[in-house]
Amino acid sequence: MPRPRQPRLTRQLIVEAATALIDAEGLPAFSTRRLAAALGVQGPSLYNHFATKDEILDAVADGVTGAVDTSGFASRDWTTALREWAWSYRRALTAHPNIVPHLAQGPGRRPAALAMADAVYGGLVRAGWPPARATHIGAALRYFVAGSALGSFARGFVEDPELYAAHYPHLRQAHRLAEHQQSVDEGAFALGLDALLHGLAAEYDRAVGPRGAVESGRSSG
Repeated sequence: MPRPRQPRLTRQLIVEAATALIDAEGLPAFSTRRLAAALGVQGPSLYNHFATKDEILDAVADGVTGAVDTSGFASRDWTTALREWAWSYRRALTAHPNIVPHLAQGPGRRPAALAMADAVYGGLVRAGWPPARATHIGAALRYFVAGSALGSFARGFVEDPELYAAHYPHLRQAHRLAEHQQSVDEGAFALGLDALLHGLAAEYDRAVGPRGAVESGRSSG
C-alpha cells in the first residue's frame, strides 16, 4: 500500500504548525528541528520558505497581530476606538500568550504590526493629538495590553487557605482567586483601561481643547 502523501509545505502550513507548537510548549522549547519533526519534513525544507528561525517567529507574531481589529480608528471617536482596539488586542494576545515576549519586542518589519501601529497613530493624530503624544499613547496602551497577556494575576495565587491564614491576614480569601480567574483578570483589565482612558480624556481637554468643541470645529471645517 502506498504511503499517504504529505501535504505540500507552504508558508501558511509552517506558520500554523509553529503557532500550535509555541501555544503547546512555549517559546523557549521552540526550534526549527522540533517544527520540522511536527511537520514530518527535514529541517532544510523550512528554509525554502523562511531564512531563519526568527523569520518564523515574526510570521507567527504577525499572524496573531493580524487578528486585532483597528477599524474603529477610521470611524469612531478616539476614546471608543482605543477601547475597542485594546480589548481586541488583549483577546488576540491572551489566545496565544507564549508568543507575547517575541511580539513585545516591537513591530520590526512585520506588515500586520506596522499596519496596526499606523492605524492607531493615524487615528490619534486625526483626532487632534500632537504627534509626540499620539506616540506616547500608542506605546502606553501596548505596554498595558501586553503586560496583561503575559500572565494571570488570579492564577498566581495558590489554592491553600492555610498559607494565607497563618501569615497574611489581609489575603484570607486569596486562595479563591484562581477559581475566578477570568472575572478577576478581565475586571482588572477593564478597570485599568477605564482609568487610562479617563486620564487621557482629561489630558486631551487640557492640551488640545474640549473634545466637543474640537470635533465640532473639524466637522465644520
